[in-house]
Amino acid sequence: MADKRKSIVFRFGIIYFVVLLAFLAVVYKIAVIQTVEREELLKLEAKSKKTNIEVKAKRGNIYACDGRLMASSIPSYYIYMDTRVPALHEKGGKLFYENIDSVAYCLSRMFRDRPATEYKRAITQAYRRGDGKFQLYPKRISYADLKEIRRFPLFRLGRNKSGLLTREYVLRVKPFGSLASRSIGDVYGDGEKGGKNGLELYYDRILRGRPGFATRQKVANTWLETIEADPTPGMDIVTTIDIDMQDIAERALLRSLQQFHAQSGCAVLMEVKSGEIKAISNLQRDPEGRYFESQNGAVADQLEPGSTFKTLSLMAALDDGKIKMSDSIDTGHGIFAFSDRMMRDHNYKADGSGGFHRISLAEAIHCSSNIAISRAIVQAYGAEPERFVEKLYDMKLNEALKLEIPGAAHPQIRHPKDEQRRWSQTTLPWMSIGYEVQIPPIYTLTYYNAIANDGKMIRPFFVKAIYDNGEEMKRFETETIKRSICSKSTLVQIREALLGVVEGKRGTARNVRSPQLRIAGKTGTAQLSTGTRGYDRRRHSVSFCGYFPAEEPQYSCIVVIKEPQGPPSGGSMAGSAFKYIAEHVHAMKTNIDAETLKEDLPEAQHLPRFKKGLYDPVERVTSELDIKLAGEAAEWIAAGASDDNKLSIKPIRHNLKQIPDLSGMGAKDAVHLLESQGLRVRLHGRGRVNKQSIPPGNPLVKGNLIALELK
Repeated sequence: MADKRKSIVFRFGIIYFVVLLAFLAVVYKIAVIQTVEREELLKLEAKSKKTNIEVKAKRGNIYACDGRLMASSIPSYYIYMDTRVPALHEKGGKLFYENIDSVAYCLSRMFRDRPATEYKRAITQAYRRGDGKFQLYPKRISYADLKEIRRFPLFRLGRNKSGLLTREYVLRVKPFGSLASRSIGDVYGDGEKGGKNGLELYYDRILRGRPGFATRQKVANTWLETIEADPTPGMDIVTTIDIDMQDIAERALLRSLQQFHAQSGCAVLMEVKSGEIKAISNLQRDPEGRYFESQNGAVADQLEPGSTFKTLSLMAALDDGKIKMSDSIDTGHGIFAFSDRMMRDHNYKADGSGGFHRISLAEAIHCSSNIAISRAIVQAYGAEPERFVEKLYDMKLNEALKLEIPGAAHPQIRHPKDEQRRWSQTTLPWMSIGYEVQIPPIYTLTYYNAIANDGKMIRPFFVKAIYDNGEEMKRFETETIKRSICSKSTLVQIREALLGVVEGKRGTARNVRSPQLRIAGKTGTAQLSTGTRGYDRRRHSVSFCGYFPAEEPQYSCIVVIKEPQGPPSGGSMAGSAFKYIAEHVHAMKTNIDAETLKEDLPEAQHLPRFKKGLYDPVERVTSELDIKLAGEAAEWIAAGASDDNKLSIKPIRHNLKQIPDLSGMGAKDAVHLLESQGLRVRLHGRGRVNKQSIPPGNPLVKGNLIALELK
């Protein structure tokens, strides 16, 4: 019994001694780690962990006044493969080699850029090299495509086993394309700098939100991120822009620019009582003759307004009691000398047969006589021109509007006592007719809007509200700049004169008169300055600024067209676009039948254009429009105008065993045709089919993916 007890104690002692040695070894190792190896381990830990990795916040959206999306951030992705992940190398790379053929086939079928054998060769070479970030496809892909790739063989096993990596790239898109594009603005390509121009820049701090941060640590040869602070998404802004009105304004402006082969132009539509900008379009011509938005001329151009300024000159003199609208002025044969400089009316003729002769100041506005207006202003203020300029200042014509568009210009109206700019004997007469002053178009619109708004001048604005996650954070209200820019009696006379420009016998905008509503406004034509070399008589800007309906104005509008070809005319060139805008906006807000406007639509002079596609929709539309069809009907057709003003159609017959020719077809019909033949379709762009990844005539294999590029 004693021997047995000794044996137990002995064995327990051995175990105790082993445990003690192990404990001492652990203590020793801890001591070594804390002293000898401390610095080296800290460096190693620092290499395997990164802190304060910025997590980008989602940029806020920009909406139209009715909630339709105008700008949003859409993610796209680059895809890579980390061929070093341990799972791909276990058991001699069994997982990799069992799936590489399937992966290569799926990638080739999706992107159609190279055969599966090339994909297999490239990925296998990267695997053998041990690439940590092998790029599978050189272009960005959509989230929908990424979801499909994550269902591929191998990749469906997840990042840690397959090595599939992504890098997100956020793209700012505008669903309505060019509509109000320059005013909405752009963001920089990398997204880090935020807004580049327009509302995107002005409200950048609100839209961009606050980034979060994460820690990144290397675990099992793979970087894992842990979000420590979530990003705060940017707020959304709701603009004053009305998409339908914006579309009308852009169509009207584009039509006039194309008709008169102009260099550029702008159109702005403003709600009279509120100051909300409902539409703003800026178009410039590129070297190939196409029009696009590149500069916001409506707010940034400092232009000499020309004759639209005559209204403001007369308003100042009327309000000062210097003149009456019934005063008559002798304009002679259309030429008059102010000091050593000759001024001409637009109807001047060298043989002496032109001119308006003696006319009233009301008629001077109607027929836009330079001489009559200038002589009246010189007679009133010639001895003290500073009183004229100070009256304009009192009307707030020189004050900045503080617009939400960065880079907005402001008026330049010089004073006789300004020592930096010489005041000459001809400055006052030329200033009175809109020269030697510089005013951005949106400022001219603001003054005419005040005339329509019973004299109250209000600030135009572009944003109605700011929302955070659906909750309204701030709402912008109408801001009054000046309660009345002139007396009531002056306002009545000015409004009557502006109505006469459109409806009077001598009105320069008689073509703007509409059977649908009464329009009031003023034409403007100005030679473009070349700086120290004076004015170029071959280059002009023409404009029309006014409001409608004249009795109870709801909207004010300005259209400016720069460098049109042909004899310049504010009425026929800018005025025609104004009329189009006024009639179609008015029709939107009333019960006017759109058919009554048909004669003014550019499409009314030509047959509508139809895309290649299904016959039934074409037949239904042409039947409604009472357009006759000529040619053989079939399920699929191509359509075009014929010599006898009928719509000519010809059948298209598809070989069910071959890829069809989809060029010129709309997205809806193209997808319908391809999917009915068992193909999968991926779309890029908008409009008509411009390119297809599988050429027409190739054998049709059901289940194949075909990519269509639309333009």
